[in-house]
Amino acid sequence: MALEVIGSGLGRTGTKSLQTALNMLGAGPCHHMVEVFQNPQTIPLWVEAGNGRPDWDAIFAGYRSAVDYPSAAYWRQLADHYPEAKVLHTVRDPEAWFKSTQATIFAPNGQAATAIETGEGPMAPFFRSFAGDFIGRLHDHAFLIDYFHRHTAAVKAAITPERLLVYEAGQGWEPLCRFLGVAQPEAPYPSENSTAEFISRETQRPQAQP
Repeated sequence: MALEVIGSGLGRTGTKSLQTALNMLGAGPCHHMVEVFQNPQTIPLWVEAGNGRPDWDAIFAGYRSAVDYPSAAYWRQLADHYPEAKVLHTVRDPEAWFKSTQATIFAPNGQAATAIETGEGPMAPFFRSFAGDFIGRLHDHAFLIDYFHRHTAAVKAAITPERLLVYEAGQGWEPLCRFLGVAQPEAPYPSENSTAEFISRETQRPQAQP
C-alpha cells in the first residue's frame, strides 16, 4: 500500500485532528506520532531513516496517509518516493504555534525535549533522528518563528499547486474534502489533542523503549 496523502505540516498545527479527519474520509489508516508509541517496533526503522537509510514502504506498511512528526520531517523524500500522493500542509498562527510547542512537544523536561537536548536516554536516537535544525533551538522564539515561515515557503516552492493544499486549522471539512475529492461527512470536523489533552496524556504515558 502506497501513501496517498503526505502531511508536511509541523507538529502542533492540528495534525492529530487531521489524522482523525483523514480516517473518517477513507484516507486512513493515517500515521501520526502516536502510532510510533503504539508500535515501538518501528522505532529502529525511523532511526535508520534519520541515518539516510529509509525503508518507507516498511515504515508505512498498512497506512494510506501520514501526518505529524516524524513523517513531516521527511516530506520532501516522501513526496519523491510516492509521486502520486497529494501533499497536505497544515498551518496556524505562528505565535500560537510557538506557544503550543513550548507547553507540549518542546516543553522543558518533557520526554522529547530532554532527549533532543541531551542526546541521552533510550529514545534519544529516535527523537534526534528527525529533530534536525531544532537541536539546540527548541526554545528560541525568533528561530522557531522564522523556521515556521521558511518551512511553509519550502513546501510551496517544491510541490506543484495542483498537488498541494495549504490547510489552516479551523477551516473545517470543505477545503479538505474538495482537495481529496470526497463528500463532506455530516459529523463535525474533529477537534483533538489540545494542549491540556497533550499534557494529560504525556503524564500518563510510560516511557517508550526502542
